[in-house]
Amino acid sequence: MPDSSESPETPSTHQRRVRYSGKNPRRFDQKYKEHGPDQDPAMIAKLLAAGKTPAGQHRPILVQEVLDHLVPQPGERGADVTFGYGGHSEALLNQMQGTGQLLALDVDADQLSKSEERLRALGHSEQSLTVVKSNYAGLAKVMGQLAWTDGLDFLLADLGLSSMQIDDPERGFTYKHDGPLDMRMDASRGASASKWIARCSSVDKLTRVLIDGGDEPNAVGIAEAIFAAREQAPIETTKQLRRIIQSVSPPGVSDKTLNSTIARTFQAIRIAVNNEFSALDSFLAQIPACLRPGGRVAILSFHSGEDRRVKHHFRDGFRSGIYQAVAGDVIRPTPKEISQNSRAASAKLRWAIRST
Repeated sequence: MPDSSESPETPSTHQRRVRYSGKNPRRFDQKYKEHGPDQDPAMIAKLLAAGKTPAGQHRPILVQEVLDHLVPQPGERGADVTFGYGGHSEALLNQMQGTGQLLALDVDADQLSKSEERLRALGHSEQSLTVVKSNYAGLAKVMGQLAWTDGLDFLLADLGLSSMQIDDPERGFTYKHDGPLDMRMDASRGASASKWIARCSSVDKLTRVLIDGGDEPNAVGIAEAIFAAREQAPIETTKQLRRIIQSVSPPGVSDKTLNSTIARTFQAIRIAVNNEFSALDSFLAQIPACLRPGGRVAILSFHSGEDRRVKHHFRDGFRSGIYQAVAGDVIRPTPKEISQNSRAASAKLRWAIRST
């Protein structure tokens, strides 16, 4: 006879998906088919054919050009220090044909685990792929911890944001949807963009940030408007920041011009929040010591301030004999790639080969 003190099991209830207004979901978190591409492969294929990036995914840029200059070989050791969705890493691992070792770094813990799981499911074992949570400025430290003291055969850095970060309003990188003004690459540490703006010491400092990180022509006007607005109330959402920028735009300005101004301002503040220029300078200084003789490095940048630093590092390294060859001209995506992925438009690729 069953014990009457035990309650019968409660049958599980079916969880219905969240309903949304209109024919198709508009919010990032509601695009359940895009987040689960196996649910509707035809829809995913349609989005890709239209040059769009499905929610929760990312399309790697200049993949063939990266492979052409890094030339990964079976048995070699390399690193992708901006793992992201893992698209470049996947291509590098495929070229290595299951032998050798690839180190993947990223500061975004949430995306890191998802991308590692994706590549593990494709058959890439812990022997061939090592995943570590770290900023690319920590490359030399991680290599020391792994006892990779003899260096790398190839090294890749993609300095752009991933589509997952751009598209998710909760991360605060996009001005297209309202969300918390965060912008941190690593959401577990450091001050958010909202707090960074609140603590910014002067209009002159913010103006310099907007010029250095965004090449913004109206940097002074925008900086003054942000300081005036923060005196009235904390700037805590992307919508608030967008409205402040709009308030100082010239009358009759086109939507395209206005959106470019907003995008430059968001980019500049993001770069400052994450200390991206300092991290890049530290990373560049480490590269020669991290490469074996004849080792190859390729860096993708998306902003003139980044590209200028990479260009000067390679140029100076070539002149001093550290590198035996460097890119003569910047490599850009083809019109075909841009038509298939509009986010590739601003990409610039430079490469170098360590002297033997």
